[in-house]
Amino acid sequence: MIHQLAVVDKRAKIGKNVTIEPFSMISGDVVIEEGTYIGPNVTVMDGARIGKNCRIFPGTVISAIPQDLKFDGEDTRVIIGDHSTIRECVTINRGTKALGYTKLGKNCLIMATSHIAHDCVLGDHVIIVNGCGIAGHAEIGDYTVMGGLSAVHQFGKIGKHVMISGGTLVRKDIPPYVKVAREPMCYAGINSVGLRRRGFTNEKIFEIQKVYRYLFQMKLNVSQALELIEKEMLPTLERDEILEFIKNSPRGIVRGYGTGKD
Repeated sequence: MIHQLAVVDKRAKIGKNVTIEPFSMISGDVVIEEGTYIGPNVTVMDGARIGKNCRIFPGTVISAIPQDLKFDGEDTRVIIGDHSTIRECVTINRGTKALGYTKLGKNCLIMATSHIAHDCVLGDHVIIVNGCGIAGHAEIGDYTVMGGLSAVHQFGKIGKHVMISGGTLVRKDIPPYVKVAREPMCYAGINSVGLRRRGFTNEKIFEIQKVYRYLFQMKLNVSQALELIEKEMLPTLERDEILEFIKNSPRGIVRGYGTGKD
């Protein structure tokens, strides 16, 4: 399954039924698990750990050294979860000593020409649409969809089940279950369509909406809103997840409804 025009270092660990197409290059400190497809002209460099049944398309470069002047040659990784698809000309850099790895979860789709920088951690079922840029140390939660040509600031945090409009500049953290849009980026409601597709009940969606009404529609500051939510709403997994995210957001969260005008 390895084409004679592919260059595969003898030290690389290649699983069963792996396909490696012509003109691809696989370095020595690489693990590729069974059933994965490596298209033509793919470069997989030292430190890559690629899971089962992944698909990697032409022009992609995985585990190149970080674009970080502090990088000093340390032994770090790129970890790619099972059943993930990485389309044409994507770049995923390996970690630095800050975290030690860059990680992509299971069942992710990274579309063409996107860049994932060092020490980023993406959850499962994440979709990154064409031409996105994710700066170093960013965190993106499960089931998030990032619209095309969007960009995430370094150390940015994005919660689970978030929908980011195309072309958005993500300068603040985005708590779970919401949609964001406009410029400057602001809250645009909860991701109700995505939540229904993933089995959330109407009752649960209404509960999440209520949390965000306190935060964005009652003319309270964040501290006041959090205090009122804890006082007036019963604890649930989703309520507590939102509160915990906001309390642990060093950059501060996205602002409320807006038009982009002062």
